[in-house]
Amino acid sequence: MNTFLQKKENIERKWYVIDAEGQTLGRIATKAASVLRGKHKPIYTPYVDCGDYVIIVNASKVKLTGNKLDDKMYYNHSGFPGGLRERNAREMVNNYPEEMMERAVKGMLPHGPLGRAMGKKLFVYRDANHKHEAQKPTELKIN
Repeated sequence: MNTFLQKKENIERKWYVIDAEGQTLGRIATKAASVLRGKHKPIYTPYVDCGDYVIIVNASKVKLTGNKLDDKMYYNHSGFPGGLRERNAREMVNNYPEEMMERAVKGMLPHGPLGRAMGKKLFVYRDANHKHEAQKPTELKIN
Protein backbone atom coordinates (compact mmCIF):
# COMPACT_ATOMS: atom_id res chain seq x y z
CA MET A 1 0.00 0.00 0.00
CA ASN A 2 1.41 3.39 -1.00
CA THR A 3 1.07 6.64 0.91
CA PHE A 4 -0.76 9.35 -1.02
CA LEU A 5 1.30 12.49 -1.55
CA GLN A 6 -0.56 15.57 -2.80
CA LYS A 7 1.04 17.67 -5.52
CA LYS A 8 0.34 21.39 -5.71
CA GLU A 9 -0.61 21.16 -9.39
CA ASN A 10 -3.62 18.89 -8.71
CA ILE A 11 -5.32 20.90 -5.96
CA GLU A 12 -8.93 21.98 -6.40
CA ARG A 13 -9.80 24.92 -4.17
CA LYS A 14 -13.23 25.89 -2.91
CA TRP A 15 -14.47 29.13 -1.36
CA TYR A 16 -16.11 29.22 2.07
CA VAL A 17 -17.77 32.09 3.92
CA ILE A 18 -17.97 32.23 7.72
CA ASP A 19 -20.40 34.55 9.49
CA ALA A 20 -18.74 35.76 12.70
CA GLU A 21 -21.81 37.45 14.17
CA GLY A 22 -22.26 36.31 17.77
CA GLN A 23 -19.48 33.71 17.49
CA THR A 24 -16.40 33.45 19.70
CA LEU A 25 -13.14 34.72 18.20
CA GLY A 26 -11.08 31.60 18.96
CA ARG A 27 -13.63 29.15 17.58
CA ILE A 28 -13.86 31.04 14.31
CA ALA A 29 -10.07 31.31 14.09
CA THR A 30 -9.47 27.59 14.64
CA LYS A 31 -12.06 26.57 12.04
CA ALA A 32 -10.73 29.09 9.50
CA ALA A 33 -7.11 28.02 10.09
CA SER A 34 -8.05 24.38 9.65
CA VAL A 35 -9.78 25.10 6.32
CA LEU A 36 -6.89 27.30 5.14
CA ARG A 37 -4.43 24.47 5.86
CA GLY A 38 -6.62 21.87 4.18
CA LYS A 39 -6.98 19.61 7.21
CA HIS A 40 -10.65 19.05 6.42
CA LYS A 41 -9.70 17.22 3.20
CA PRO A 42 -8.69 13.57 2.92
CA ILE A 43 -5.81 14.63 0.63
CA TYR A 44 -4.16 16.75 3.37
CA THR A 45 -0.38 16.86 3.08
CA PRO A 46 1.49 18.92 5.71
CA TYR A 47 4.12 20.42 3.39
CA VAL A 48 1.71 21.40 0.56
CA ASP A 49 -0.69 24.34 0.56
CA CYS A 50 -3.81 22.28 -0.18
CA GLY A 51 -6.30 24.45 1.71
CA ASP A 52 -9.30 26.43 0.52
CA TYR A 53 -10.20 30.12 0.47
CA VAL A 54 -11.98 31.56 3.53
CA ILE A 55 -14.08 34.72 3.73
CA ILE A 56 -15.01 35.97 7.21
CA VAL A 57 -17.85 38.50 7.37
CA ASN A 58 -19.23 40.54 10.31
CA ALA A 59 -15.84 40.64 12.05
CA SER A 60 -16.96 43.64 14.12
CA LYS A 61 -19.73 41.53 15.73
CA VAL A 62 -17.44 38.83 17.10
CA LYS A 63 -17.51 38.24 20.86
CA LEU A 64 -14.80 37.55 23.38
CA THR A 65 -15.40 35.68 26.62
CA GLY A 66 -14.42 36.68 30.13
CA ASN A 67 -12.52 39.92 30.69
CA LYS A 68 -10.62 39.70 27.38
CA LEU A 69 -12.12 42.94 26.04
CA ASP A 70 -10.16 44.89 28.66
CA ASP A 71 -7.31 42.50 29.56
CA LYS A 72 -6.13 41.15 26.18
CA MET A 73 -3.48 43.40 24.66
CA TYR A 74 -2.21 43.68 21.08
CA TYR A 75 1.34 44.99 20.61
CA ASN A 76 3.12 46.56 17.64
CA HIS A 77 6.61 48.01 17.52
CA SER A 78 7.90 50.38 14.86
CA GLY A 79 11.52 49.37 15.42
CA PHE A 80 12.46 52.80 16.76
CA PRO A 81 13.10 53.65 20.43
CA GLY A 82 9.80 54.33 22.16
CA GLY A 83 7.91 52.86 19.20
CA LEU A 84 5.81 50.37 21.15
CA ARG A 85 2.07 50.72 20.53
CA GLU A 86 -0.36 48.73 22.64
CA ARG A 87 -4.10 48.42 22.21
CA ASN A 88 -6.62 46.35 24.14
CA ALA A 89 -9.19 44.06 22.54
CA ARG A 90 -12.04 46.54 23.01
CA GLU A 91 -10.21 49.12 20.89
CA MET A 92 -9.37 46.46 18.29
CA VAL A 93 -13.02 45.33 18.01
CA ASN A 94 -14.26 48.91 17.68
CA ASN A 95 -11.59 50.28 15.31
CA TYR A 96 -9.70 47.38 13.69
CA PRO A 97 -11.88 44.21 13.69
CA GLU A 98 -10.35 42.92 10.44
CA GLU A 99 -6.82 43.08 11.83
CA MET A 100 -7.85 41.36 15.06
CA MET A 101 -9.43 38.47 13.17
CA GLU A 102 -6.47 38.16 10.79
CA ARG A 103 -4.03 38.04 13.70
CA ALA A 104 -6.04 35.32 15.42
CA VAL A 105 -6.20 33.13 12.31
CA LYS A 106 -2.66 33.72 11.04
CA GLY A 107 -1.27 32.96 14.50
CA MET A 108 -2.65 29.42 14.10
CA LEU A 109 -1.01 28.84 10.72
CA PRO A 110 2.59 27.63 10.22
CA HIS A 111 5.17 30.37 10.67
CA GLY A 112 7.19 30.53 7.45
CA PRO A 113 6.73 30.74 3.69
CA LEU A 114 4.04 28.04 3.64
CA GLY A 115 2.00 29.78 6.35
CA ARG A 116 2.27 33.13 4.57
CA ALA A 117 0.97 31.53 1.37
CA MET A 118 -1.95 30.08 3.32
CA GLY A 119 -2.66 33.45 4.93
CA LYS A 120 -3.13 35.07 1.53
CA LYS A 121 -6.27 32.98 1.03
CA LEU A 122 -7.98 34.65 4.02
CA PHE A 123 -10.34 37.60 3.46
CA VAL A 124 -11.89 39.41 6.43
CA TYR A 125 -14.66 42.03 6.24
CA ARG A 126 -16.10 44.28 8.94
CA ASP A 127 -19.75 43.87 7.85
CA ALA A 128 -21.82 41.40 5.83
CA ASN A 129 -20.78 42.78 2.41
CA HIS A 130 -17.93 41.13 0.53
CA LYS A 131 -16.71 41.27 -3.07
CA HIS A 132 -16.39 37.54 -3.71
CA GLU A 133 -19.91 36.67 -4.89
CA ALA A 134 -18.56 35.61 -8.29
CA GLN A 135 -16.69 32.72 -6.65
CA LYS A 136 -20.00 31.35 -5.25
CA PRO A 137 -18.76 30.65 -1.73
CA THR A 138 -20.55 28.07 0.39
CA GLU A 139 -21.47 28.91 3.97
CA LEU A 140 -19.43 27.17 6.67
CA LYS A 141 -21.23 26.68 9.99
CA ILE A 142 -19.41 26.97 13.30
CA ASN A 143 -20.87 24.70 15.99
